[in-house]
Amino acid sequence: MVIPSLPVCLYRFNMQYGHFDDKNKEYVVDRPDTPESWSNYLGSTEYGAIITNNAGGYSFYNSAASGRITRLRPNTIPMDQPGRYIYLHDRDSKDFWSASWQPVGKPLDKYRTVCRHGTAYSVFETDYNGIFSETSYFVPLGKIYECWHFKVKNTGSEKRSLRAFTFVEYVANWQMWMDLINLQYTQYILTMNVIDGIIDHGTNLHLPPKPEDFEEGGQGRHTFMGIAGAKISGYDTDRKKFIGPYRSYANPLVVEQGECTNSIAVSDNGCGTLQVDIDLEPGEEMQFTVVMGIGEAALEGKTAVAEFSKSGKATEELHKLKKYWHTKLNNFSVQSPDAELNSMVNMWSQYNCLITYAWSRAASLVYSGERNGLGYRDTLQDILGVLHIIPEEAKQRLEMMITGQVSTGGAMPVVKPFSHKPGSEPAPLEKDYRSDDCMWMFNTIPAYVKETGDLDFYRKILPYSDNGEGTVFEHLKKAIEFNLNRLGANNLPCGLHADWNDCLVLGEKGETVFVALQLRFALVIYIEIADLLNEIDEQNRAQKLLAKLDADIEKSAWNGEWYIRAIKDNGLRYGDKDSEEGNLWLNPQTWAVYSGHANAERSRKILDHVYNKLFTHYGLMVCDPPYAKADLDVIKAVLFNKGTKENSGVFCHTQGWAVIAEALAGNGNRAYEYFRAYMPAAMNTKAEIREIEPYVYCQSTHSKYSTRYGASRLPWLSGAATWAMYSVSQYIFGVRPEYNGITIDPCVPENWNNFKVNRLFRGKRMNISFENSSGSQKGVRKLVLNGKELDGNYIDADVLGTENEIIVAL
Repeated sequence: MVIPSLPVCLYRFNMQYGHFDDKNKEYVVDRPDTPESWSNYLGSTEYGAIITNNAGGYSFYNSAASGRITRLRPNTIPMDQPGRYIYLHDRDSKDFWSASWQPVGKPLDKYRTVCRHGTAYSVFETDYNGIFSETSYFVPLGKIYECWHFKVKNTGSEKRSLRAFTFVEYVANWQMWMDLINLQYTQYILTMNVIDGIIDHGTNLHLPPKPEDFEEGGQGRHTFMGIAGAKISGYDTDRKKFIGPYRSYANPLVVEQGECTNSIAVSDNGCGTLQVDIDLEPGEEMQFTVVMGIGEAALEGKTAVAEFSKSGKATEELHKLKKYWHTKLNNFSVQSPDAELNSMVNMWSQYNCLITYAWSRAASLVYSGERNGLGYRDTLQDILGVLHIIPEEAKQRLEMMITGQVSTGGAMPVVKPFSHKPGSEPAPLEKDYRSDDCMWMFNTIPAYVKETGDLDFYRKILPYSDNGEGTVFEHLKKAIEFNLNRLGANNLPCGLHADWNDCLVLGEKGETVFVALQLRFALVIYIEIADLLNEIDEQNRAQKLLAKLDADIEKSAWNGEWYIRAIKDNGLRYGDKDSEEGNLWLNPQTWAVYSGHANAERSRKILDHVYNKLFTHYGLMVCDPPYAKADLDVIKAVLFNKGTKENSGVFCHTQGWAVIAEALAGNGNRAYEYFRAYMPAAMNTKAEIREIEPYVYCQSTHSKYSTRYGASRLPWLSGAATWAMYSVSQYIFGVRPEYNGITIDPCVPENWNNFKVNRLFRGKRMNISFENSSGSQKGVRKLVLNGKELDGNYIDADVLGTENEIIVAL
C-alpha cells in the first residue's frame, strides 16, 4: 500500500490537518505536524491508555494517578512524550525511523503517514523508503493489557533486512507524583527482568502486594511486555542503555547502532525494548503483536503472548472491539444539512461523552494524574451524555454518585470508584462543601428515569456516604434542604466553597444567584416527581418553597435588565448594571430561562443582552468585561489573563445551556449559531487557530480579549461534551424522553428544510423524518406515527412498535 502524497501548499493555505471518515467512524490525521498533540483513548475504566497522532501518551490501571505504568512528562514540547513506539533500523543502510512520525521525525517530503483515530483504537500507516508499516493500538475487550499489532511490507524491488525495536518508558512506582518527584526513593525500587523473552517490570518487589488497598503505593507490583508471532533476538530494560548519554527519543543509541545490549535495569529507570529481526523479499509482508499489561511475565504475560500467537487473533479482537463500540453509537444518529454537525453528533460527540464519563477529569495529556477519582458535580453531569447509550451501566455509576451524598444533603467533592465505601466515608468539613454539587441530581436522576421508564428507581434505598440511608426521592429532598439550610441575608443559597465557578470569593454567607436558579429548577423537578409518586404533602410543601424562592430571586437578583451573578457577604453585587468589571454574566441568564423563572418577554430581553454583549466568533464569554482591577478576595479570576478561562474566556461547559435557553425561547437560528460557534468540527479547516483536536470538545477557548483569540485548551474531559450532546439531541433536534413516552419538539434554523433523527428508545427504534417547507424554527404542525396522525407532539411509549416510522411537519 502506498499512502498518497498530500498537497502541502493547500494544507498551509487551509490549515487543515485531517478529515472525518464518517463511514468508518474515524478521524484521519493526514498530516502529523499538528499544532498540538491530537489524542485518543484506548481501553476501559480498568485498563486505560492515551495515545496521540504520533504514538505518544501513557498507560494506566484503574487510575492515572495511582495506577500509572508508563511515564508521561507533562507540559513538554511535544506534549505527548514518551509514548509507545516501534523503531525500525535498516541493517544495510543503517538508516532508522519510527513507525509513527515522531519521535524520530523524518522529513515529511520523504516520510508519508496517516493516523486514524477510532473508537478506542488508533491505527498508524507509514511509507518510508520502500517500507510500508501499519500499527494498530488497542486494548482487547475485557482485558487488562494492550496490543500493538504491527505489519510491515517491503514495497520495493530489493530484499530488505530490518530490525524492529519496541519502546516504552516504565514508572518506578505506580503513584504518579511519587515516580516523577520523589526520586531519592523511587530510583532505588525498580526491578527489571526478562523471562522466556517476556519483559517483567517490577516495582517495590521487596514489599508484599496489597490488592485490597489499590491506593497504597508501597506494595509489590508487576507489568509485562511480550511479542506474539515473532522471535525475540534481543532486549533492553535499562533506559540509559537504550537511549544513550545526551540523546533523546529521536535518536536512541541502540536503534542507531541497530542492536540491543540485553541490559537488565536494577534501580534507576526502566524501559521496555524487545528486538525483532525482519527479512523481507520484494512484496513480502510479516506481522507480530506486542502485548503489554498488568501481571507477571511468567504468568499473565505468558498467557497473553500465547493467546495472541494464534493466527488472526489480533485482527479478530480489533474487529470485536469496533463492533462493540459502533453498536453503542447506533442508538442515536442524525442527518442534517450540516455535514460537520452530522460528523460530531453521529460519532465524536457521543464517543467524547463516553470517554468523559469513563475518566471524569482524571486522565488526559493535561489532566495527567493531579486529579484522582470522579468529581461529584462533574460526574453527575457526565452521566447525562451517555444515558441513551449505556443506560444500565450509567445507572450503576449514578447509584455510586448518589451514595457520595452526605447525610447533610451535601456531597463528597470526589468519589473514588476503586476505594469508595458508602456509609463509612468521612464527611467533608462545612467549609469544603460546594453549593451546586447535589443540584445536578435534578438534571440526571429524572433523565435516567425518563430514558428507561424505571419509575421504581425513586423508591430505591441507597446509603449516604457517611451514615444512614434513604430512598432516591429522600436523597433529592436532602439536596434541596441542604441549600435551604444555608441561606444568606437575601434568602438566596450561600455559595460556600464554590458554586460551579471556583473563582468567586463570596465569603461565608455570600449568596449565589446561579445556585438559586438551580434550586428553582430542582423544586420544579421535585414537585413533578412528588406528583408522580403521589407524595402530596411533599408536593404542597415544595410549591410553597418555590413561590417564596421566586419572590426572593425577583427581589434580590433581577435588576430590571438582567439577573446579577452573586452577592458577596459584605453586600457587593457581582454582575450588576453599575459593575465596572464582570458587568454581565452568562449563567444566570441562561438558567433563568432554563429554570422557568424568566417569562417569555423577559427571556427574550436577557437573551438579547447575552447575544449583544457576550457572543464571539468562538462562543459565549462567561462574563464581560474581564477583571483586571478587582481584589483577589472578590474574585480569583483576576489571576487569569483577560479572555481566558473564568476571566471572560469562552468556557465551553456553559455553551449548551445557552443553546437550550434559545431553543426554549423558540429561536432556532440563534441556538444553531451558538452550537456551531463552539462545535469542534467547525474549526477543522482552521486548525491553526483552534490548535487542539477538531473532533472533541474542550474546557475553554480564548476570547476576543486574548491575543490568542480562538485558541482552545483542555480537550476531551469537559462538561462541554455532555451539554453539547444533550442540547443538540433534546433541544435542537428536540427528541426528549418523558416518563411515559417521548416528546418531539425541535428548534432548528429556518433554512433547514429537511432533516432526520434515528433513535433507540427503550428498545424501540424511531426513524423520524422532519419536513420544514414553511421555514419554521419551532413548533410541530403535524405528527404521523406508522401512518396514523397523532394529536400534539407527544408519543406514548406504549404505542411504539419495535420499528417506527415517524413523520413530523413543522
